[in-house]
Amino acid sequence: MNSHSDLQNHSWLVAGRAAVFGAMVALTGHPAQAEKADRTKPLNVEADNGRYDDVKQKGTFTGNVVVTKGTMSLRGSQIEVRQTPDGAQFGIATADEGKRAVFRQKREGVDEYIEGEGERIEYDGQADVVRFINRAVIRRFRGAVLADETAGSTIVYDNVTEVFSVVGGAASATPTNPSGRVRAVLTPRDVTSAPGAASQPGLTLKPSGSLGDKR
Repeated sequence: MNSHSDLQNHSWLVAGRAAVFGAMVALTGHPAQAEKADRTKPLNVEADNGRYDDVKQKGTFTGNVVVTKGTMSLRGSQIEVRQTPDGAQFGIATADEGKRAVFRQKREGVDEYIEGEGERIEYDGQADVVRFINRAVIRRFRGAVLADETAGSTIVYDNVTEVFSVVGGAASATPTNPSGRVRAVLTPRDVTSAPGAASQPGLTLKPSGSLGDKR
């Protein structure tokens, strides 16, 4: 792309801190419990610097990067995004040393959010799966109140089934948890909520010795 008009024609705008990817995602109709409307929203990227290869449909952005797609947000010091010919979108976020990238998305139909952190976060828009790698933490908030929290070395969260798999290990070790074992805090359901205002069933913790191949 050799001109500003070319950038506009390809739905990418790079101006100082902002870059916007305007293509709509072509996903199948999964019965996902993440906010369903997010699937048809454009993927927006804001960063200090960015480079996009229109032929390969890949971009790399650095410096306080924020990716949003509807209620979904992904933050890191560097984020790589790519799109397949059929419109599926993918992202890999990494953080500066000692810090963690952050993912957040609203749950469908309730005032609840899923928030996760990891030194590396891999977003697979085709399978609707998010992988948190190294010092991984996933939390569920009811409004602004923390409801559940689970930590491990690697966490894989399936937005379709709302099941997450957790693996412990040395990468998740802390002074208070030197063995790096998986730890979870799950609060009781609010049985006093008014009809129609109750939360959906909570996330399912599934022990896993293997998370499958990385994408």
